[in-house]
Amino acid sequence: MRSGIHVGQIFGINIYVDWSWILIFVLVTWNLAGALFPSIHPDWSTALNLTIGISASLLFFGSVLAHELAHSIVAKSRGLPVRRITLFIFGGVSNIEKEPPSPGTEFLVAVVGPLTSLVLGAAFLFIGQANSSLARQAVTNPQQAMANLSPLATMSLYLGSINILLGVFNLIPGFPLDGGRLLRAILWGGTNSLRRATRWATWIGQGIAWIFIVTGISMVFGLQVPILGGGIINGIWLAFIGWFLNNAASQSYRQVVIEDVLEGVCVDRLMRSDVPTVEPDFLVSQLVDDYLMGTDERSFPVLQGEELVGIVTLEDVRKIPRSNWDATRVREIMTPADKLDVVGPDDDVADALNKITGRDVRQIPVIKDGHLVGILRRRDIIRWLRLHSDRLSAG
Repeated sequence: MRSGIHVGQIFGINIYVDWSWILIFVLVTWNLAGALFPSIHPDWSTALNLTIGISASLLFFGSVLAHELAHSIVAKSRGLPVRRITLFIFGGVSNIEKEPPSPGTEFLVAVVGPLTSLVLGAAFLFIGQANSSLARQAVTNPQQAMANLSPLATMSLYLGSINILLGVFNLIPGFPLDGGRLLRAILWGGTNSLRRATRWATWIGQGIAWIFIVTGISMVFGLQVPILGGGIINGIWLAFIGWFLNNAASQSYRQVVIEDVLEGVCVDRLMRSDVPTVEPDFLVSQLVDDYLMGTDERSFPVLQGEELVGIVTLEDVRKIPRSNWDATRVREIMTPADKLDVVGPDDDVADALNKITGRDVRQIPVIKDGHLVGILRRRDIIRWLRLHSDRLSAG
């Protein structure tokens, strides 16, 4: 979820579009403009079908974004950090960087998304049905009633239906869907154990995922399912969703177990305090010859006097042609300090790991009283987790 296109920022939350979203956007638009709308309105021109199809697709994904924003805004209001929202092939995901502190917070953050979709669905349906002749004609001649709909009404009814379907689907108690998180909140409140509640919710979520997979495969071989229908495309899509949910449930549980193992472990216990540093005016060739080749380190804090001004990594060096190493200085390739996340020596390692994975970096500077006191590396956290692998595998 870290790749994609940055399209803006809302309420301090970065919005990204994953490359897979482009595929699903094209498929949705193609289905609307090439199949659904022409079947309802055979008299519409190709240009009109395409215009309404693109508009409906954009508004649908706008609705998905509103769904995720609702999660994120409530999470931020409850003190949970939210760095980004990513739209991708299955809809959207809010990058809430910490597990909720209580069952109540979990419940509120989870329930607001489906409620947003249901409210949007009701609003779109109201707009679509605003034409008073629709209700009268639908009783005697439903096909004619649909054919007489205006482009706005047709698009609104589609968006209303799809948002309600989205809201209902997310209420399925399959962790980590919103419904699964609501179930986990209830189990958490009853057991007073986030790990146990997550394990039970994960089992239920994986069971539902396998139902999706088996049903999808059956649809491929001719099974007709109410609402979902049948056919190869629908079957493969449902099985793919089940596969995704099964993996997501397992990963979510593992994340909770990792945070449980790291609970109470401070950064100063795992950080490297003797990490070598470099100066911003070092040549890249000097960095390579004297530091990268002479140690097992792959990243180096850059200090100007005692002030941290950035970090330079092996990946930064690889971006520079070998012929330019003798003419390029570290300050030109490093990541500046103002673009780095930092932690303190007394911070929890679990919070530090969330920052490391959220930025997709391999290390994070440890700062105390404005001075660098060490580096916390992802591989040192992984080594700690391996030493406690018995707790990771324990149910």
